[in-house]
Amino acid sequence: MTRRFLVLSLGVFCASTSVVMTKASQLPPELLAASRLFVAFIALLPFFIRDIKRYPEFTCHKILSFSALPALLLAFHFITWTIGARLTTSANATLIVGLIPVAMPFFAYIVLRESLTIKESIGTALALLGVFVLAYSDFRLSADLLTGDLVCLISMLFLAWYLILARKNKSIPSIWIYLVPLYLVAGVICLVAGLIRTGLPESFPTIELLWILLLGLIPTVFGHSLLNMAMQWFRSQFVAIVNQLEFVYAGLFGYFIFRELPHSSFYLASAIMMAGVFWTVFSDTYPIARNRKPPN
Repeated sequence: MTRRFLVLSLGVFCASTSVVMTKASQLPPELLAASRLFVAFIALLPFFIRDIKRYPEFTCHKILSFSALPALLLAFHFITWTIGARLTTSANATLIVGLIPVAMPFFAYIVLRESLTIKESIGTALALLGVFVLAYSDFRLSADLLTGDLVCLISMLFLAWYLILARKNKSIPSIWIYLVPLYLVAGVICLVAGLIRTGLPESFPTIELLWILLLGLIPTVFGHSLLNMAMQWFRSQFVAIVNQLEFVYAGLFGYFIFRELPHSSFYLASAIMMAGVFWTVFSDTYPIARNRKPPN
């Protein structure tokens, strides 16, 4: 149990580093998202090849049937996350994207027909109140900050929907059969969107290769993949609440690297949002998943 929790904690920390490379890079959002996804695909391809030999029944058509929609959602998440993170502060961006435990019940009902309880509704209202406080104060400070907050909110919705589909597809025997093609398809979607909107960049500084490599390996291969792995071991709400630590790490990165000092209303909004999340998670019993076969 301790080892698995450490794996989850490492995944959360790695995912939180995304904001550093995203802000540092100057590539268009679509091309940056495509690049990190292709790096992750190449890095994890050996695991996919190993496991597809074990389960030959997973044909190309069958893989595309369950990976196409989550790949589209992941592509939209990465693109909107890149746009939003560049417009607002590091702490704001990860705090809002981390509101997955509150948005999750809605998607659980739509996709899995799991009803929203009264207690979950109260938690949702609290978290949305925190978003309103943050948005109102950011609007008074800067229209760009407000725009960034709203884009990050949209990005969070894409991420929550994507994770629900991962839960729906949990019967797939290998996490790599699920994730590796998903990364490839999402990368192609981002690349096509980038070529249509901006085309290839006229200049490509060497430093961008570093940001792409780091984004692909740390927050994507280790961050997203370890979080997906943890979903096989723990309750989804447990993973989501631990994932709230992302905005703490991102706030520290923002302060020490970009000299971003959160304004006072950020702390009030954080307290309200976290109250909503904790109410949602702990107002009912969310035990850790037991006796579940670990992913390959």
